[in-house]
Amino acid sequence: MKQIPNIFTLLNLVFGCLAILAVLQNGLILTGTDSGDSLIVLPEKIYMASVFIACAAVIDFLDGFVARLLKASSEMGKQLDSLADVVSFGVAPGLIIYQFLRLCFAQQEDGLDTSMLWLLPAFIVPCAGAYRLARFNIDTEQSYGFKGVPIPAAGILIAAFPLIYWFTDQAWIIQLLHNFWFWYALIFVVSYLMVSTLPMMALKFKAPTVKKLMPFIIIAVIAIASAFIFQWMAVPITFIAYVILSLLNKQKQS
Repeated sequence: MKQIPNIFTLLNLVFGCLAILAVLQNGLILTGTDSGDSLIVLPEKIYMASVFIACAAVIDFLDGFVARLLKASSEMGKQLDSLADVVSFGVAPGLIIYQFLRLCFAQQEDGLDTSMLWLLPAFIVPCAGAYRLARFNIDTEQSYGFKGVPIPAAGILIAAFPLIYWFTDQAWIIQLLHNFWFWYALIFVVSYLMVSTLPMMALKFKAPTVKKLMPFIIIAVIAIASAFIFQWMAVPITFIAYVILSLLNKQKQS
């Protein structure tokens, strides 16, 4: 019985590995068009990486729930959870950014010959995530709140972009995701939020009350409403709402 939560955690890791496989397909695909131009797209099913990361997030939630239900929490389980999270919400999202950067540079003249040095910043994200998890594991003050954005939230944010790119019909969104400066900015912001000590809300309370739950209710309403209106853009919108409400909530408590 004590190993059941660890099995869930390993399933999280398996989904992270599947996400990596989905990202590491045949890279950028170049095909001729009727006009003689080249059409540059992402790997055919990169959006499956988003699905696998979402599955990993569900399992990541369930393993903690199962551990508490079975009273099987352990130090090993905690460390195993962090190792799985680095892969599912760090390495896999980092590779998604890597592929998008390749897409951005491939559209420029001689872009396919771009030095890998321009692509390496994508791996700042998993490095920041690993640092954040290591700090969390030795910090005893994050029982009812987080210092910095948790890595699953950052991973889910990044995982949303293949779905946004694949299913949007908005030209400005496509243009934005074709701009490498957008990705560099995203890398900086997400990495900073993870390694920072900014107070972030966690759904953990000594005594839950309507007042304490209100920020999460607001986030849920924003997520549902934006999903109906903006489809997959709801993920970054909800992420921004989570960060802003976390900071505002801390100011009210101070």
